[in-house]
Amino acid sequence: MARAYDAIVIGLGAMGSAALRALSRRGWRVLGLDRFAPPHDRGSSHGASRIIREAYFEDPSYVPLVRRAYLLWEELERESGRKLLLPTGGLMIGPPDGVLVAGALRSAREHQLAHESLDASAMRKRFPIFHAGDEVVGVWEPRAGVLSPEASIEAFLETARRHGAEVRVNEPALSWSAGETGVRVTTGQGRYAAGRLVLSAGAWMPGFLQDLALPLAVERVVQLWFDPAAGTDGDAFAPERCPVWIWEHERDRFLYGFPISERGIKLARHHEGELADPDRVRREVSDAEVAEVRTLIARCVPDAGGALRGAAVCLYTNTPDSHFVVDQHLRHPAVLIVSACSGHGFKFAPVIGEIVSDWAVDGVKRFDLERFRMGRWG
Repeated sequence: MARAYDAIVIGLGAMGSAALRALSRRGWRVLGLDRFAPPHDRGSSHGASRIIREAYFEDPSYVPLVRRAYLLWEELERESGRKLLLPTGGLMIGPPDGVLVAGALRSAREHQLAHESLDASAMRKRFPIFHAGDEVVGVWEPRAGVLSPEASIEAFLETARRHGAEVRVNEPALSWSAGETGVRVTTGQGRYAAGRLVLSAGAWMPGFLQDLALPLAVERVVQLWFDPAAGTDGDAFAPERCPVWIWEHERDRFLYGFPISERGIKLARHHEGELADPDRVRREVSDAEVAEVRTLIARCVPDAGGALRGAAVCLYTNTPDSHFVVDQHLRHPAVLIVSACSGHGFKFAPVIGEIVSDWAVDGVKRFDLERFRMGRWG
């Protein structure tokens, strides 16, 4: 006999662990399954830091979601007793007509967000670590900051268990099926039944949705940590003086970075990685990949180009338009697909979890999710 639950969540990264917590807080009997033991370094939700920002250059429609996410992050901090969000402010740098600056200004103006427009001279004076030429400008937003991904997932899962959720780790889901009476999930250890199924398996999502043939692509992304360059003022990278930042150095190509932490100064390119199979991804980072980032460091923020302290690989699961998928399965309305965050989803985890619980428990949507529907691909 299959063990019965109100809902099953497959995949306990950022979105899945947040959904598990949100469902359990509504009094539902929920089961969470993960092929590894989260938080882990095999998927998309690791690397010690993630950016949270409000003037969302990707599209203004994300701003109501991230505003709600800020409130829910604060709530999770209170409930878990953990510090998860470090405010630093954020700086978006690029040409005035570029994707980044123009998009951030559009969101800031449409939603009347606190922000400042800075020319290159003002940026150099305020943040001397950035070698901003006169061809670029900046958008400063005061509410941006750093989230701790591993600690956040631990907090989601700890509080979910506190509310009665069952978490089974190192237990990959092998298959699922849906019928008139609900859904069934099979693993190597057992069979489980539920009224609802949440698929949030990240890079492994294509294997669960072969019948839909969604245009999802898994990308291997390199994250690097550096010491400050020899002879420079390392304190200039302290969170009190250094914001999180994104630099559009060429059209639609981005370098981003964080203040210094115990691991060093984290820098990475946004996208530009090779396609990958999540079960066979190349985990080693090559000297050539480090050299490519060093070239950008020398151009944009040379004081960050000291000794390499560490490297890691994470996975993006991308859609062609880089927007999320949050939608009911086209043929099985008891199944919700939560995936394909395209490298910018972590900050939204608690609000996506809330959206999942609203859908499952009440059958309602409190946000406009039209942009995230699968029907946009016909």
